[in-house]
Order: sequence, then C-alpha cells, then structure tokens
Amino acid sequence: MEFLKLDNMNKHEITIAGNSKKPLKVNRLGYGTMRLTGEGIWGEPKNRPEALLILKECIKKGINFIDTADYYGEDVTNRLIQEALHPYPADLVICTKVGGARKPDKSWIPFNSPENLRSSIDNNLRTLKIEQVTLVHFRVLAGSDVPFKESMDAMFQLQKEGKILHVGVSNVSPEELQTAMTMGSIATVENMYGHAQRKSIQLMHGGETRGGEEVLAICEANGIPLVPYFSLFQSLPKKDSRIATIAKKYNATEVQINLSWLLHRSPWILPIPGTSSLKHLEENIKAADIELSQEDMKFLE
Repeated sequence: MEFLKLDNMNKHEITIAGNSKKPLKVNRLGYGTMRLTGEGIWGEPKNRPEALLILKECIKKGINFIDTADYYGEDVTNRLIQEALHPYPADLVICTKVGGARKPDKSWIPFNSPENLRSSIDNNLRTLKIEQVTLVHFRVLAGSDVPFKESMDAMFQLQKEGKILHVGVSNVSPEELQTAMTMGSIATVENMYGHAQRKSIQLMHGGETRGGEEVLAICEANGIPLVPYFSLFQSLPKKDSRIATIAKKYNATEVQINLSWLLHRSPWILPIPGTSSLKHLEENIKAADIELSQEDMKFLE
C-alpha cells in the first residue's frame, strides 16, 4: 500500500468527473454542513451568526466544496448557504444529497421514488437559488421498496433534463456502485470512511452504512473521488490510541491527525469535516499542513 506525500491544501486539488466534458477541480478539503443544524440534525443552529460566519470563512480559506442536503434541518443548511454565500463564487461546488427525508418525529425515511427524487431536486434548486445542481449524491437508506436501478434511472433522467450536472451515489455497497457505473457516469461516492471506520456497521437510526475499503478500491481504479462522511466519528469502534500517539508527536489534535491520515491515505479521498465551531474549522483546515511520514502511516495501519 502506497501513501501520498501531501502538498498544501490550496495547491493540492482533486478532479471530479474528470472523464466528462465539464470536470470540476476543487481543493482537497471540503466542508460538510450537517452540524450547522440544531440538535438531532433538526431545526435552526444554536448560534446562527456563527453558522453564517463559518460558511463565509470556508470561502475565505480556499474551501470550494460544500456538502449539504435538503433534509438537514429540514432545509436549514441550504437556506444558510444561500444567505451566506449567494451569489456564489464561480469555483464553488455545492454538493447535495437526495433519497431521504425526515418525519416530524425526526426519524429518517427513504424518499427515493422517481417522483420523490424530482421533488427533492426541485426543492434544492429553489432553496439554494440555483438553476442546476452541480453535484448530487443519491443516498441509499434502509427500508426502501424502490429498486436501486429505478432510483438511479431517475437520477440520470434528471441529469439529461439539465437539472443535475454530475451524479454521485452515497452509502452504497461495492455491488451497488458497480451497478450504478454500468448505468451512467458516476462522479463521486459519499460513504462512511475514516481511520476508525473502514467496515460496514449498523447505524443508530436504522440500516447499514456500507462501503469502506472495497468501495475505495473501486473508486481508485476508476478515478472517482471518495467523499467520506462521519470520518471523525470515533466512538464506533473505540478510539485508536495510535492516533493519540501521532497527535502528540506533531503537537496536534486527534481530529487533525484523523484528517491528515485521510488526506495521505489516498489521493482520491476528499474529506468534508463538519463543525459548528469557527475555532474547530480553523483547526480542521490546519490539518492539511501536517505531513505524515511513511513510518507514521505504517504505524497507523
């Protein structure tokens, strides 16, 4: 296994949809907006001014990939993005997700019929105030009675209509990813992945989160960026003490070493750490400056 020697974030880019006529180049550290919502990923943030400031600071610091979903809140993160950043910088990629929804009891449900997906895309276009979504992940949730191929057919139809520029998938198994790739061009994959989480696990809100090393291998072989979510989620499984050892070596936080590990693990990984703290945002960005050695990476393996 070979590891990457990392340059500064602003010099180290990743190409999305490189085999298309409209490839996207973004800096290899994005921002995930999920934590900007209230408790339980529901409602308005506790500190709305800071949430808006975080989004503006992302742009100032060179982050040009922002991940969102209309079921965060609901619609909370999309409205915050629009308020803070519209009109958007020309190089900003706003990536959203469809395929899920929230019930009034805050539970998560599949929302993935062709009609559901069209409704979600239209809602994203409206709340973000855009005419086309640059990148959309179809999110697979447990409990669906809609076949995966039917949902993907709908996604590619929306792409043909011009409502979506690039199509991605999220929370997919290796088999589902391979199936999707036979149906159309897959720009990105958003799966759970991190130093402490590289296998499938059961999520608290139901269903299995899939992927891990097998999906990363497919992504690398086909030049598809892997966008890891919950990459800093260290309670399942228990935290690895080796991270703490390396953090001490570099006078860094364990979160920073987790992020640096992702950046070094593969040039096809695009981390999107989320936070509701401006201080933690600054720390996350600084993680891109930590250059782990080959010895460090072997120790962490």
